[in-house]
Amino acid sequence: MLLVAPMFTLRDARPGDLPAIDRIYDHYVLCSTCTAQLEPAGLEARQAWFAEHDATHPIVVVEQDNQIVGWGSLSRFRERAAYGPTVEDSVYIDHARHGQGLGTAILAHLVERARDLGHHTIVAAIAGDQVPSVRLHARHGFVEVGRLREAMRKLGVWLDLLHMQRGPVPTGSPAGLL
Repeated sequence: MLLVAPMFTLRDARPGDLPAIDRIYDHYVLCSTCTAQLEPAGLEARQAWFAEHDATHPIVVVEQDNQIVGWGSLSRFRERAAYGPTVEDSVYIDHARHGQGLGTAILAHLVERARDLGHHTIVAAIAGDQVPSVRLHARHGFVEVGRLREAMRKLGVWLDLLHMQRGPVPTGSPAGLL
């Protein structure tokens, strides 16, 4: 049987989207290991996070039935200037909307955006028990490049932190990103 997701729209996030973005994220803060954050930070922190993003570090949302049901972003990997060509992705889907291809659409869009913006590589930091996220990233060309053993503790469990990366093009290959 073929499952077809209801139509959705993917667009750049706006300040008015922040309560919905925060609602989606806070579910995972409280109930999941997919973020290392332990407590909701509140809308003021979300506004500061939004202000840290710019045209080369976009935030996108996915809308379905006039409701924001997911979001993704490309963020600075590290603050030091030499890391500038490297970005870190984030993808979060409303917990009631999994399995509809929304995460796939967001990550595919972010990979394309990173390429168009001239970024050199994308990094993902994923809790080792988050198999769906690992699979999602692998489907989009990310490979495991490192693992920090028991680097985080959440919900009473020690968790590895897995680093996955897409790009750069290996030495000797034709030039190009990702």
